Amino acid sequence: MSDLVFGLDTFGDVPEDDSGKPVSYAAAIRQVVDEAVLADELGVDVIALGEHHRPEYAVSTPETVLAGIATRTSRIRLASGVTVLSSDDPVRVFQRFATVDALSHGRAEVILGRGSFTESFPLFGYDLADYDVLFEEKIELFVKLLDEKPVTWSGTTRAPLERADVFPKTESGRLTTWVGVGGSPQSVVRTARYGLPLMLAVIGGTPERFAPYIDLYRRAAAQFGTPAHPVGMHSPGFIADTDEEAIEVFWPRYRVIRDRIGALRGWPPIRREEFDAEVERGSLYIGSPETVARRMARAISSLGVGRFDLIYTAGSQPASARMRAVELYGAKVIPLVRDILAG
Repeated sequence: MSDLVFGLDTFGDVPEDDSGKPVSYAAAIRQVVDEAVLADELGVDVIALGEHHRPEYAVSTPETVLAGIATRTSRIRLASGVTVLSSDDPVRVFQRFATVDALSHGRAEVILGRGSFTESFPLFGYDLADYDVLFEEKIELFVKLLDEKPVTWSGTTRAPLERADVFPKTESGRLTTWVGVGGSPQSVVRTARYGLPLMLAVIGGTPERFAPYIDLYRRAAAQFGTPAHPVGMHSPGFIADTDEEAIEVFWPRYRVIRDRIGALRGWPPIRREEFDAEVERGSLYIGSPETVARRMARAISSLGVGRFDLIYTAGSQPASARMRAVELYGAKVIPLVRDILAG
């Protein structure tokens, strides 16, 4: 199991300070950088930053923050999680991540997504009616850009390109690129068609319910004649020294953000019984290092994934508690998961 990859994901949630007050957006961004530096020191494989354009989150341009992290770290891989390609320009996305790749000596990764949050569409002048065609056309162009050769392309969502050469080039000759999928079979098949690795957002219910998507990805890759890469998954959670402390810190702040977003999507307020069920057997990995490691190992084993990213922020959990969660993940959880899977 030495080839398993372990990552940490965050959207740059604005945390509280030790007095319970929200920190500034600037401080929240610096907090993410400090957490990534600690993760790097502890041997965590990847830090992934999500793109959001809402008041609860400080990271709207993951690659900018990743560039800052690149200058203070030496080994951790630097990913988005995700980049909303539909409301961005594929050429600019490639250029920005190729730049991060240069600054980090080849550690950059981009995870492309359609966007479960849609604030970026009106913000950048895109019509949600074009939600599907925007991603379909833009990922087609982005895959062409990955070859790092002059590109000829035309579509309906941006100006055409005629033998356009895009710079900078990466030193390796190819930018590591994943596709993040939340549960659409069509998205799984598309990912396989382009020969890209699949990252599953497993954020509710039992992990095992995503097994058909992994099987679909592998079958589709076989039919297309493309490589079936090891599949990744990311799920939310939180780690503290004890189960009780982790829930005490996480639950009240998670409930606020969950209900705020749920109100926009027509969800009823979350009940404590639902939360407890997710912690016990669903897709919330919350508790002591031993508890979280045991549940992570079970999910990794049951799905056969090659990468597990823990979304370690989901609400305004205090900055000091977040640093402790990162410390426990790198120092205790990852070694424990490896031991469980090896034993």
